[in-house]
Parts: sequence; structure tokens; C-alpha cells
Amino acid sequence: MVLAVDLGQSGTRLIWPDGHCESSRAKRADESPLDVLRDVFEEVVDLYNVRCEVVALSLTGIYGDVPDPQKYGELASKYFGATEVAVIDDGLAGLIGALGVQNGVALSVGSGVVAVGDCDGEFAHADGLGHVFGDIGGGFWLGKHALERALATRQGREEDEELLAFLCEEVDLFDQLESNTGLDANWLCITTARRVLEGAANNMAGAMTIRNHGARGLAKTVRAAWIRAGGDGYKPFSLALLGGLSRNPGYEAAINESVLALLPHAQLVPVHGNHLDGAITIATTMKKDSLPMLRWWHKP
Repeated sequence: MVLAVDLGQSGTRLIWPDGHCESSRAKRADESPLDVLRDVFEEVVDLYNVRCEVVALSLTGIYGDVPDPQKYGELASKYFGATEVAVIDDGLAGLIGALGVQNGVALSVGSGVVAVGDCDGEFAHADGLGHVFGDIGGGFWLGKHALERALATRQGREEDEELLAFLCEEVDLFDQLESNTGLDANWLCITTARRVLEGAANNMAGAMTIRNHGARGLAKTVRAAWIRAGGDGYKPFSLALLGGLSRNPGYEAAINESVLALLPHAQLVPVHGNHLDGAITIATTMKKDSLPMLRWWHKP
């Protein structure tokens, strides 16, 4: 029996053999995954009597380098009676869930961005650096650039009255912020992303420019993950797009077009499963560490 957990920046999902649940508790930029998991686990045990020997944790915010799993293992053991715990970078869980074991790259595009490549069993990670130093093309990035342009237009530093008018509600929310650099400001950027893609779908020039710039950045992230895993520009591979923003048809098409411009032998394929599916597969088939993206804890 496996309990799988997918901790993300917009919430946390859990699934076990006879049940599942979702928590709105998400990882914020200033928190460690361990602190968030503690809150989620307390919430879950109050509602469900879940006991599982194996727990698989798909985690955002560890940047492709899983830390010592001991504290994660002890936490899962305390709440669920776990004797084995797999601590997994969410990019690897996304890759295995989306493609299984085959040559390819899984690109996750949510509020942040991470890509993981698999070339003949060699894994590599790209981006996933957080919104300050990376996550190019993700939700925060899209919303931030659009609001930046709209607010600069309002001040006379840019000339995009169309985008300013389109984002009038988001600009009003900006005016209500107590801090322009706090968590509420970050969330405003993230929630603005879908409006940017909506504007681009309606052929709004400013929104299209931002969307296409993001798509080119994502294509470079895909290329980095593939090349770092040992691939090259001539070897065919599958590309899977994960995350809510990647399901926007215009963004999906722009990303695919940008990837093909860099890697003509890439093939966009349907996604087989999600991060939870990947975490379960890893927990049942990859029983050894795969550094730096997978580490196991075993109860003494």
C-alpha cells in the first residue's frame, strides 16, 4: 500500500488505495516543504484514518536536489505509520507519471517551472529555481511581466493602453496591496497569468509578446533538460506538458513551436498520468536512490 503526496505551490493532493483528498495548504516561497507537510498531515489525520507502510512524497521547492530524507521519513512514520518513504523532486514524479520509462522530457508549467529529461535512464533537471532566479515562462513570470507593463503604461513609462485596460481588475487589486513585495503580490502575479493567456488568445499584441517570450524561455528549459540527460539535437524524444497553464491551447501551441525550432525531433505526446501517478510508480519500481532527485528513508 502506497500513500502518495503531491505538494505544490497551489495546494496539496494525496491519494491512497481506498481514498484521496485535496488540501488548499500550499508551499509558499518563504517556507520549507517539511513545514508545509506537517500542516497537511495534521489536517489529513483529523479527517481520515490513513495507515500506509510506504509513503511517496512529490515535492516542489527542492530545486532538483533532494535533501537528507530522515526528517521526512520520521514525519511520515509519525502520522501514517510509514516504514519506507520516497522523497522525490516533483519534476521527476511528473516525468515518470507523464511518460513512464521512455526517452523524453516532462515540462511542468504552473506558477513555477521545472523540466526533467530522461535519456536512456539518465535523468537531468532544468530550471525549478524559484521565481526570483528562474521559473521563466511560468505563471508568476507571465503575470509579473504583464502587470509590470500595465503599471508602467499607467505611469507613462510604456505605451500599452490596450493591456492596461484589459488588466483593469488586476491593477485595482494591485492598488489594494499592503506590500508590493509580499506574498499577496506574488499571488496576484500568479493569478494574472491566465488573463495574459486569454488576452493573447484574443490577439492582444502586448499579451502575445509576453506569451511568446515565455514559450521561447520554456523551450530553452526543455533543451537544457534533454541535453543534460545525454540527449542531442538528432535523437527523437517525447515531450509531455504538465500543469494548468500548459493546457491553454495557445500556450501549448507556442511552446511546441518554440521547442521544435530548437529540437526538430521532439514529438509532443499525450500525458499518461500526473505527479501522483509518478510518485506511486517510483515508490513501487524504483527502490534505490537516484541522486539527486530521489532519496529513500527506511525505518531502523
